[in-house]
Amino acid sequence: MSDLIEEQRIRYPPFEPNRWRPEALPIAENHVIIGSYESKDLALEQLQSHCPPFKLGEENSWMIERRYRYNDEILSPEEQEHWLESNTFPRVVNRQRRGWYLIPNPIHNILRKFINGVVIVLLISLAYLAVSPILTFLGIPVYGLDSVRWGLLDYPILATVVVPLIFAPLLIRVIANLIELRRQNIFLQRNLEPPHIDFMKDSVSNQHLTIDMKFPEWDEGWKHADVTWRVGILPPARESLLEALGRTTLRQPPPGLSTELPHHWEAGLDDGTAGGEDAPMELQQVKGGLYLRPMRIMAQGSVQRWTSGEAIELAPPEPYWPGTVSSELLRIHWECIVRIEREKGGALLWVQPLKVAHYSSTELNLETLPLHDGRSESDVIPSTH
Repeated sequence: MSDLIEEQRIRYPPFEPNRWRPEALPIAENHVIIGSYESKDLALEQLQSHCPPFKLGEENSWMIERRYRYNDEILSPEEQEHWLESNTFPRVVNRQRRGWYLIPNPIHNILRKFINGVVIVLLISLAYLAVSPILTFLGIPVYGLDSVRWGLLDYPILATVVVPLIFAPLLIRVIANLIELRRQNIFLQRNLEPPHIDFMKDSVSNQHLTIDMKFPEWDEGWKHADVTWRVGILPPARESLLEALGRTTLRQPPPGLSTELPHHWEAGLDDGTAGGEDAPMELQQVKGGLYLRPMRIMAQGSVQRWTSGEAIELAPPEPYWPGTVSSELLRIHWECIVRIEREKGGALLWVQPLKVAHYSSTELNLETLPLHDGRSESDVIPSTH
């Protein structure tokens, strides 16, 4: 008798994954004993009632994998068509990826890039001030070193240019956040009815998604609605990740994880991999917030314009992905997104989580995972224009 083991492995990207070297971070592994069997054939027969294996990414990069091992041998069960997992959605989906959402003002993303440019200007200015005595000694003319008196102190003229450049975007962001709070209050007062979405056939990860959609109410300020669906990897539960890496909450967290932070919505929603502001200022009374956080690894299918009375067919993301996976460590999430263009207030999103069936895992060919930084302001939901 030998154990048949399900192995779950993941190296999930922290906030702003492009700043990290994935090969320097550990791979979290969780082993679940399915049962003990006398032969490999009996183990393979048992796997016909389990979700198919898959692997996305590579060993030296971001990756997520589920495989089965028997007697130190990786088993390859027979192909299973349209296998749908029965697990319920994790709590983070119900709190942060379902319902109405607003799109942040583009000024947040613009100002963030502007601040990066200001930092470069500041460093160049400091380097210029440092070498200016040498330039003067060599007889090379220098500019901007004269002083200007404000009150009792003298300041370099160069500082009167650089310092306003540093504080201006910060001030504008504060004003933009206050505007965002006002937008949220106005939206909540509207109390919109959600659209009615009917899925006309089973959702499978390598097949078209066919839906019929109706709006109980159509606002006069709405111009049109576009529909798409996308798939991505949600962060694993912090507790399961620490357990898989052999750490406790009382010890220093492993690389890639921050210390546990108090969460102003609900305990357990913070996965511990964030390291920065992922959304503009939000109203605390809205559980999960009103801004959709992008999945840090995700891909999108086709986008179609909605026309009343007509069914919509959406092509799946390519290369093809596995279906829905909702364990504590591995979470592959699918969602249908309706983007409503408005004359005022920016676009409006309706997000509907999907249960999508797996297809044959032998066709998976996704070695390079598409990364996103994790900020809602950089999560662009395209329209058909």
